[in-house]
Amino acid sequence: MPADLRSLRGLYAVTPEALSGAALCRAAEAACAGGAVLLQYRNKSSDAACRLADARALRAITTVCGTRLIINDDAELAHEVGADGVHVGRGDGDPAAVRRRLGPAALIGVSCYNDAALAREARRAGADYVAFGAMFASATKPAAPVADRARFAEVADLGIPRCAIGGITLDRAPRLIEAGADLLAVVSDLFDAPDISARARAYAQLF
Repeated sequence: MPADLRSLRGLYAVTPEALSGAALCRAAEAACAGGAVLLQYRNKSSDAACRLADARALRAITTVCGTRLIINDDAELAHEVGADGVHVGRGDGDPAAVRRRLGPAALIGVSCYNDAALAREARRAGADYVAFGAMFASATKPAAPVADRARFAEVADLGIPRCAIGGITLDRAPRLIEAGADLLAVVSDLFDAPDISARARAYAQLF
């Protein structure tokens, strides 16, 4: 586990799949400048060259800003660009295998949906943070079942950050933090905002 992980709290910016190239870079720079503590590159495209170019550009941006770069479900891409870690979803890989590939300093997160038992299993496998959601109906994943905010308190004893994701907006965020969420993973409400930096700052100020 990275040494300072227990104190990791704040906005977790997750890039929309529709963004790439210069538009992605502008949006990411704005989110990082506004105070995002983590930036996740999420792109399920089969265009490997595009994904590599985007990830390299984001690595440069996050290095300057001091934001950790997380790659969604691709340990090899994370390794190639020197990302800080990987987020693993259901059926997308074994946290222990990701750890072996990326080493002890890598930040590994695991999607646990609405399942505290899955979070405990992920922790045993080496996860550095666990994510619950969708917390609310989400345009990004409209079919995702809604998770109970009680999960955050239920796994507080794991001693690692707990992340909320799915349908999060600025007005909904305080109740998630009050329930125990350490990280708020936000897509649409951040990147669809007219001023991404200002929206990121507003989230950061909640912590």
